[in-house]
Amino acid sequence: MSRPPYPPAQRQDIVEDVHGHKVADPYRWLEDREGGDTEAWLAAQDQLFHETVDRLPGRDRLRGRLRELLGAGSVGAPVWRGERRFFTRRTAEQEHPVLYTADPGGDERVLVDPMALDPDGTTTLDGWQPDKEGRRLAYKISRGGDEESLLYVMDVATGERIEGPIDRSRYGSVAWLPGGEAYYYVRRLAPGAVPGGEEQYHRRVYLHRVGTDPDADDVLIFGEGMEKTNYYGAGVSRDGRWLTISASQGTAPRNDLWIADLTAPGGAERPALRAVQEGVDAETGLYVGRDGRAYVFTDRGAPRSRLCVTDPADPSYENWRDLIPQDPEAVLTDYAILDGPELDRPVLLAGWTRHAISEITVHDLATGERTGTVPTPGLGTIGGIVERPEGGHEAWFGYTDNVTPGGVLRYDARTGEVGVWEAAPGTVEVPEIETRQVTYTSYDGTEVRMLVISRPGAASGPRPAILYGYGGFNIPLTPAYSASVLAWAEAGGVYAIANLRGGSEEGEEWHRAGMRDRKQNVFDDFHAAAERLIADGLTAPDRLAISGGSNGGLLMGAALTQRPDLYRAVVCSAPLLDMVRYERFGLGRTWNDEYGTADDPEEFGWLLSYSPYHHVEKDVAYPATLFTVFDSDTRVDPLHARKMCAALQHATAGDAPILLRNEAEVGHDARSVSRSVGLMTDTLSFLAAQTGLAL
Repeated sequence: MSRPPYPPAQRQDIVEDVHGHKVADPYRWLEDREGGDTEAWLAAQDQLFHETVDRLPGRDRLRGRLRELLGAGSVGAPVWRGERRFFTRRTAEQEHPVLYTADPGGDERVLVDPMALDPDGTTTLDGWQPDKEGRRLAYKISRGGDEESLLYVMDVATGERIEGPIDRSRYGSVAWLPGGEAYYYVRRLAPGAVPGGEEQYHRRVYLHRVGTDPDADDVLIFGEGMEKTNYYGAGVSRDGRWLTISASQGTAPRNDLWIADLTAPGGAERPALRAVQEGVDAETGLYVGRDGRAYVFTDRGAPRSRLCVTDPADPSYENWRDLIPQDPEAVLTDYAILDGPELDRPVLLAGWTRHAISEITVHDLATGERTGTVPTPGLGTIGGIVERPEGGHEAWFGYTDNVTPGGVLRYDARTGEVGVWEAAPGTVEVPEIETRQVTYTSYDGTEVRMLVISRPGAASGPRPAILYGYGGFNIPLTPAYSASVLAWAEAGGVYAIANLRGGSEEGEEWHRAGMRDRKQNVFDDFHAAAERLIADGLTAPDRLAISGGSNGGLLMGAALTQRPDLYRAVVCSAPLLDMVRYERFGLGRTWNDEYGTADDPEEFGWLLSYSPYHHVEKDVAYPATLFTVFDSDTRVDPLHARKMCAALQHATAGDAPILLRNEAEVGHDARSVSRSVGLMTDTLSFLAAQTGLAL
């Protein structure tokens, strides 16, 4: 694969003075997706991409193998309402997970099948919440990848849709009141009620009564006059007495939290909200249990998180009491309460990650004393721990690792036994691989971990390798079944996943060590991971590829501009790359606590110091780079990749190709299996051709 002729791209003489810095932006015209010049440029890039990638060797075999590996399917943990359960499952033949219910007798019925709604496969199920009795179901769908989340309500017994769609319901919870006649939910203001360009912001919490007009009859509960980028969450206790509302400014790692007694004067329509925490630099959630205690999950004073108890009638900070204190090494991630009458005493299950590996411990509910552990099948990842709302002795949790498709395990607190509740439905031959956790040292002396996955006994010496990273927004990278990882390792390659600062693998301090003015730590951790793989003889610069998306796409842009000598090939997916203007597009304003804002001179300096688009230099031999973007992406605007692609094509002195793959009718995240297979086939075959891996 050699340097192709690139489509012409006009370089405009745009240079702006921003806080005393001269900032050039020669490809600003590519910000306009609807412009005729952009359309012509994209068409030429699409032709170039297919001429270059479609002829690569091994693609048919790779496509078939990826399809086989994805044929394992998946199943989600059950959500119980009495003896009725709700769950998702995807079989080998299905393009999307399907939402089912199982009646008390065990008979299963389909509730929401995205393919039945849209045979083209571009409709996705965004979220769902049954009411407290299991008679009605609120669910959200999006079309064409736009993630706009249209809200509907269904009668569970008949499958009949009884209301909806309610639009503008993106990124918000649904909290049912007992009886299933009303719920709290989050909705954006109508476009005409907000300033131009702010249509994705301005959320509010409303009380909605099923069957009424949401535009005319909803009761505004919360959010008026507050920060436009706020996200809100609402919850109602099982008995219907307690309402909690959380507010966070964008994706900031802190929230304000209020509670209201709905039996007090004002009731559900005018709840008297009392602050649990306000103006505190911490994340806190509150849940009122069946025993009447309020359980407070927080990283306040505990960056690895702790679980406290308090009185919901007076949940002031000074009344919090530690039930499970912070662990010095593990991060508390989840908990569940088992308090059925068949138990000698109620127990508390606590979920943890210890250096990105999941574990579960057992505690006395009254005192928090640790009494045991819940065995898990291996070094993997547990999903949310689920209990029955009315109590009991059982808990369910999802489990996956690098060779185990997502299934569900069941724990019995009477015996301490764990068994498979439901395995992934498909039958697939998974390749034999080995996973090692490697600890390495970053440039400032910080110890960082990464998982290294390969076939056991593979040939020694440098091998084609992919290094993957994310490093942001408190998101951990933990072991999980991945068709692309398995296909790469099965072909003889090495796949490494680095737990960079910016994630949550080591708690909130780890996150904050990779955000704002310390973002360079993420890039340094990534470069150090690459150098460790090379030093260990697993790969070499001419055989090392890197991959990442979204915030990880920003990481890819920084990696290839800071160390073009270290990497042979790059897949940069749905990336942020112009950090000077990122707040102007998509949901950018909600991320400025993570990155900083260009409106502030000091924070602008942070952004400009690494902004990949502004660090492309003429006559540098850049790695082979494939940008993958999605036209319906309403989170990260594809303009970032368009501008960066044009800049690299103009500047590079090497023969390695710079390509753009633009996909229509798909968004930032969820996609059908067929779309996933197509994307993985293109990216893996591109990286294999560059690193010398025979597929």
